[in-house]
Amino acid sequence: MDTPAEHTASVKAFARDTYFDDCGIADATLSGNEEHLHHWLDNGYHADMDWMSRTRDQRNDVQQKLPGTKSVIVLAKNYFTERPEPPDQPHGLISRYAWGRDYHRALRKPLIRLAKHIESLAPDTQTYASIDTGPVLERTWAQRAGIGSIGKNSLALRRDMGSWFFLATILTTLELKPDAPAEDICGTCTACLEACPTNAIIEAQVVDSNRCISYQTIENRNEIPSTLHASHGRWVYGCDICQDVCPWNRFETPTADTDFHARPGHANPSLSNITKMTEDEFNDEFEGTPIRRTGHTCLQRNAEIAAKNLD
Repeated sequence: MDTPAEHTASVKAFARDTYFDDCGIADATLSGNEEHLHHWLDNGYHADMDWMSRTRDQRNDVQQKLPGTKSVIVLAKNYFTERPEPPDQPHGLISRYAWGRDYHRALRKPLIRLAKHIESLAPDTQTYASIDTGPVLERTWAQRAGIGSIGKNSLALRRDMGSWFFLATILTTLELKPDAPAEDICGTCTACLEACPTNAIIEAQVVDSNRCISYQTIENRNEIPSTLHASHGRWVYGCDICQDVCPWNRFETPTADTDFHARPGHANPSLSNITKMTEDEFNDEFEGTPIRRTGHTCLQRNAEIAAKNLD
């Protein structure tokens, strides 16, 4: 029978050989971040993302999602690519992660293949795979598994890829050898807190979604508070300001994966094109990208705010 160390070597080799840029392991004891989540939810910092509150117990204890979980596997996939030159016309800004293919689609098949490989390593092994849609605290587990520390902007952060990487997780009943946790690399830097135009990062690792440009432009299906409009600048989908100013993001590694390269017009979209496009045109233009999530009406709402900010 293979040992946990041998199983771990097999999992990591399979992950790297098939798709992912890094793979870390944590033991499945309580995350140690339980009070942080309760504080964030109890203060309403999740805005109207009620599913996060409904699943708080599962998020805080992976045993409630997959009983018998012994190990949490965390995968990282680099998505960094340079922003293309903007058009010579009024344009908006879209967050870097959304320029290309929807990462849920890109990561899903490799993640499922890895989960099946894990299940094949020992009889009766069970897994639960997730790409930020399941009740798993990905960034907390990334820190526990040595994949990256948690930056003051609450994003996972590492020296070689900065914060430009996706996370995926697999819970498993298979016992694996855990990695050492990632150490804090923010130090005394407060660049992200100081740069946030809406003061959404109210303290280190605590982001108030009610003020966050990413939440407002993607998740909020209602009117964006007028008091925030001017602070949104050109952003029509997401926001990268707290990442752009992070010193570690000067050392990013460009991805070779063309799935995440910018599709024409998707990094710096024409505001006029967005405000004029029909719903069918929106669906055709953004098919297979994360931008479909915000919907036609909300993207036009965001573009109208950006256009006023350019007047």
